[in-house]
Amino acid sequence: MNDNNKKVIEKGFGMVSLPQHTDVRGSLTFAEWHHLPFQPKRVFWIYDVAEGKTRGGHAHRTCAEVVFAISGSFDMFVNNGAEQANIHISNPSEGIYIGTNVWCELSNFAPGTVCIAFASEDYDAEGYINDYDEFKKI
Repeated sequence: MNDNNKKVIEKGFGMVSLPQHTDVRGSLTFAEWHHLPFQPKRVFWIYDVAEGKTRGGHAHRTCAEVVFAISGSFDMFVNNGAEQANIHISNPSEGIYIGTNVWCELSNFAPGTVCIAFASEDYDAEGYINDYDEFKKI
């Protein structure tokens, strides 16, 4: 894990970059598990988000994620309880790390946006904090 990823993990959120190779044929970005701040146990993707709709709107008790815009762009609001930020993501080789107990909400999806998320844990409905007021108490 590189020093930037260590700083991102300590903060609870931030940008993670993957290797990108570009030549006359186009660009290629790839992820080997050592590029991410954890070894993924689950991968999912988000697409066809209607104009004005949001995704996320929760925090995870034990799961961390890294989310990339494979195509298109979106904004993500993140809050670690002490610090918050609005991050625009549009480069497919850069993703947003969201650690445990960090609130996130994805919005402003450009038409045709496809996001991919790598998660550190298997899906567990009990692991979600879905109420912002409850999150603020934690």
